[in-house]
Amino acid sequence: MEKIRINKYLSSIGVDARRKIDELIKNKKVRINGKIAELGDRVNPKEDKIEVNGKIVKEEKKDLVCYMLNKPAKVLSAAKDDRGRKVVVNLIDDKQKLFPIGRLDYETEGLILITNNGEIFNKVIHPREKVYKTYIARVKGEIKNKDISLLTNGVYLDDGKTLPAKVELLSIKKNISEVKISIREGKNRQVRRMFDKIGHKVLHLKRVAIGELKIKNLKIGEYRKLSKKEIGKIMGE
Repeated sequence: MEKIRINKYLSSIGVDARRKIDELIKNKKVRINGKIAELGDRVNPKEDKIEVNGKIVKEEKKDLVCYMLNKPAKVLSAAKDDRGRKVVVNLIDDKQKLFPIGRLDYETEGLILITNNGEIFNKVIHPREKVYKTYIARVKGEIKNKDISLLTNGVYLDDGKTLPAKVELLSIKKNISEVKISIREGKNRQVRRMFDKIGHKVLHLKRVAIGELKIKNLKIGEYRKLSKKEIGKIMGE
């Protein structure tokens, strides 16, 4: 069997998302045949003994699953919370270990994907994959052409300049603008901060699409399992 990167293997069997596994490796929580693993190490799962946090990891034969959820506001985009808040995986009737792909902030509604496989995480989250996440934002004030130009070309936030976005003004009513915006990165509270930067406070925010996946008529709090065809498109198959 050909050796594969330790982070890719562990994410593929549902231990965690790849970047989380990289953190475990950096913190010396992963061992291969008794030795502390390093980033870039490769393993043969059939021959090597792999430990994470002191426990031997064994691959369980399970089908890859991915759910599309219309996240309500005031639900945390996480698998667990030490403060006892409701988390997105609690809304899925599936007892296996699941985790969300990326995040929607606490107050934001809309489409989030939840899976048991870390490889999907990387296909959706990493900017190099160019998967656009589309939001509908209602913001205070009238959005002008110059505002659209700023958002489209990228704005400077505390953690760097945003990548170019796709922006469309949908309507302006009673000093409130409705805007469709698509981004392909995931900085913390990015869309809200982008509008704040140009002087327009977000009043309501909902994610309606991730790549070709659209929320359509899925109601708040409802979810459905993605088809094999939909998963294949995400994975580039």
